[in-house]
Amino acid sequence: MIPLTLRPLLHNAAAPPLALRGALRLAAVMRLHLTYGQKLFLLASVPLIVAAAAIALLVAAQSRDLAEREIRQLETQLIEAKKRELRNYVTQARNGFYFIYGSAAPDDEAAKQQVMQILAAMIYGEEGFFFVYDYDGTNLVSPRQTDIINTDMWDHVDGDGTPVVQDFISTARQGAGYVTHLWPKPSTGVEARMITYVTSFPSWRWAVGTGVFIDDILASVANTRAEVEARVRRTFLYIGGITLAALLSVFASGLFINIRERRLADAKLKQLTQRVFDAQEEERGRVARELHDGISQILVGVKYALDVTRRRITTGDARASDTLDKGIGNLGLAIQEVRRISRDLRPGVLDDLGLGPAIKSLTDDFRTRTGIDAQFETVVFRNRLDQDAKIALYRIAQEALTNVERHSSATEVRLDLRGHRAGATLRVTDNGTGLGERRNTQGIGLKNMQERMDQLGGTLRVLSSKTGTVIEATVPLTHLLPPEPGAAQMKALP
Repeated sequence: MIPLTLRPLLHNAAAPPLALRGALRLAAVMRLHLTYGQKLFLLASVPLIVAAAAIALLVAAQSRDLAEREIRQLETQLIEAKKRELRNYVTQARNGFYFIYGSAAPDDEAAKQQVMQILAAMIYGEEGFFFVYDYDGTNLVSPRQTDIINTDMWDHVDGDGTPVVQDFISTARQGAGYVTHLWPKPSTGVEARMITYVTSFPSWRWAVGTGVFIDDILASVANTRAEVEARVRRTFLYIGGITLAALLSVFASGLFINIRERRLADAKLKQLTQRVFDAQEEERGRVARELHDGISQILVGVKYALDVTRRRITTGDARASDTLDKGIGNLGLAIQEVRRISRDLRPGVLDDLGLGPAIKSLTDDFRTRTGIDAQFETVVFRNRLDQDAKIALYRIAQEALTNVERHSSATEVRLDLRGHRAGATLRVTDNGTGLGERRNTQGIGLKNMQERMDQLGGTLRVLSSKTGTVIEATVPLTHLLPPEPGAAQMKALP
């Protein structure tokens, strides 16, 4: 069987699907400056688009392959049925006049004319007919195209360039067979695809055959292929719609989460702002109380001593120097109190000598003021802490000691400051009651510690039990500065 030349209708396969074009556009957009939310959306959507495009291409390829196999199988079955039909026509015709041909001599012209008349009369259907060519290519019988009878057709070729008559004669010389070619349809005069069965009358040197047009088969196959392409396009549209719906769901979910997170962030910001205000008010109240309860009363005593001294000097009382000395002593106390308050607000030793001496001074003052056994230990730093890290660790130590004084009922507290390969760590340990019953009372203090560490990129660990509490603050290595020339020999503390 000579294979039938068909044009596959797969021209749309070269065009990229909608989902793939969308992914290419998104890839171009990614080169632009994107916000964090847009990056998250792309991170969620691009794999989905790529997966959908891959699925669409795979489904399209599998669908086309399966449909093409089925179409070819259908085409083969239809053409085989046509061939069997042609063979039956030729066999019946041969049986009808074989008794004439079988008994005639090779030069029996009367027998030849009788057979040609029989074949010329065998017209069937709207387009069916029998033809006869001699081995030289001259047409002897063509009932539907009488204009070519007795015409030399040896050089006749169809629209595809196929030498049709030469193929007829070549097939007849081999005994019998099928020829696929183009031939003008008798009803329209337009060339159409045709399958012809040719047999031979070797003693008369004839090629006898009949054919059937298969344009209806080709149209059916083309329609089937068009339906397959339409189904593939619909599949692309379905997958694109599902992908779009998924993207919209991702976008809606991301928008909802973004709005929710923004609201939570706004709420947390408001809470943080309120805590800042509360901390400011608390610090102002503490300073106001210390000024009122401490310095104010001391200054009132100084004023009273000065008034008494002035009256005694006026009256010539010898005790004027005593009251004056008392007033001078009270004024010294006021100066010390002002220095203490100033040191609590911003210790000058922190800027002058470093973190170690500042925490040691804080520990000594705490021990003197509260009577709690407070000890501070440190080691020599090869590098210095930057200013932000110093302030943060100092405030954490200050907050921890304040919590110990107010809430822990501890009798001992240990502070340890040391550097290591990962940075620097401040550890505050007490033997108090733990945080179980007092977590709510010092929640702001712990949050302030945590926020200070978060700003530095450090960590804060709080371990609490009934036997005491451990607060461990670690700043990363990025906050350790290289030592100044000669500083390693001059300074033993950070």
